[in-house]
Amino acid sequence: MAEVSRKGVWGWMLFDWASQPFHTLLITFIFGAYFVNVVAPDPITGQATWGWMLAASGAFIAILAPILGSMADAVGPRKPWIFGFSIFYVLGSAALWFAVPDMPDPIWILIAFGVGLVGVEFATVFTNAMLPDLGPPEKVGALSGNGWAMGYAGGIVSLIIALGFLIGSPETGATLLGFAPLFGLDPAMGEGERATGVLTAVWYVVFMIPLFLFTPDRPRNAVTSALNSGLQDLRGTLKTLPARKSFTSYLISSMFYRDALNGLFAFGGLYATGVLGWSIIQLGVFGIVAAATGVVGAVVGGRLDVSRGPKPVVMGSILILTLICIAVVMTTPTQVMGIPVAEGSSAPTVAFYVFGGILGAMAGSVQAASRTLLVRQSSQGAMTQSFGLYALTGKATAWLAPVSVAAATTVTESQRFGIVPIIVLFLIGGLLLVAVKPEGDDAPT
Repeated sequence: MAEVSRKGVWGWMLFDWASQPFHTLLITFIFGAYFVNVVAPDPITGQATWGWMLAASGAFIAILAPILGSMADAVGPRKPWIFGFSIFYVLGSAALWFAVPDMPDPIWILIAFGVGLVGVEFATVFTNAMLPDLGPPEKVGALSGNGWAMGYAGGIVSLIIALGFLIGSPETGATLLGFAPLFGLDPAMGEGERATGVLTAVWYVVFMIPLFLFTPDRPRNAVTSALNSGLQDLRGTLKTLPARKSFTSYLISSMFYRDALNGLFAFGGLYATGVLGWSIIQLGVFGIVAAATGVVGAVVGGRLDVSRGPKPVVMGSILILTLICIAVVMTTPTQVMGIPVAEGSSAPTVAFYVFGGILGAMAGSVQAASRTLLVRQSSQGAMTQSFGLYALTGKATAWLAPVSVAAATTVTESQRFGIVPIIVLFLIGGLLLVAVKPEGDDAPT
């Protein structure tokens, strides 16, 4: 394949920038907390139903990801698939505008969010599969890290726009920067929070243009039936998994630690609002801190990936993320990591910001290194299929973190103890990663 131009590489990296607001604004810091605390009948019910929605969406993605990935490998081009699922992304995100406070039946909002989530996850599968074609293997780690860094930078900018210009305080009516919300958005009706769905959709449309214009795609293959050819290739790959021990071990390991990371992002913001009593604006500032350190973590992780390989980066990140989860559970308005503090002390808030900074850095490094570790484990002729299987294993237990958190929250009637299952998932993923060969099954023994 011809050398990819600088514009082509930047077009690919801009996907992370384009898609990050869905994760930052909608899942983690703004809309999810708004739905749980304002749209749903009460926070406990909201956190539980949000968890069930994430689980159902994950199951749907798990079933289709490897099949569609195999079909894409059989046909060749990835851009048509990216375009098709981008439509789901945009429509699902924009529909969140209709999430008014105290909705009598918020199920339609959950469905819309699920449609957008399916869109972003599948678009990510096919875009990730383009990574090995962008440069030689020794440069893939840096490219992946830079892409994740751009994603976190996009999260920062989108958060600043949302908090500084769209979301007003219900008490003062002013945004974080002291302005009246743009377009006359009414804080009492949650219109700033609802507008993040529209912002996410528009942002994606604008910044996906360079990928479609400049990033090269694979040529179309001559196949009579993409479905039959794809399924045949998938069956062949599945039969080889028992012999490909390193690849299989990595898929299983990542299944747990990525589920834990997704759960931490999905419920961390809900924890801060429910346990520490943070406002949406405070949570947004927390998001800016986490995204800023995520940029650093992704870049540094990418450099360490090049010099030391992706496996040590992933293992070190998992260990630190586990410790941060434990610290979070031990922090409440009256204690920091189990140490009592005076009533009204700012120490818990300061500690949570510090935890968020470390969380962002480690999340950036582990996600960038995970992408390149999969490239090293995969066969070049079935890259999209491998990322499809990666999505399958990531979603096969995607129900586990949401269901565990939802169940633990329901049983204990505590958002704080509902987070504990995420710690267990990180530990399992880290232990299973030990059996993974840094260079994959084809590496000399």
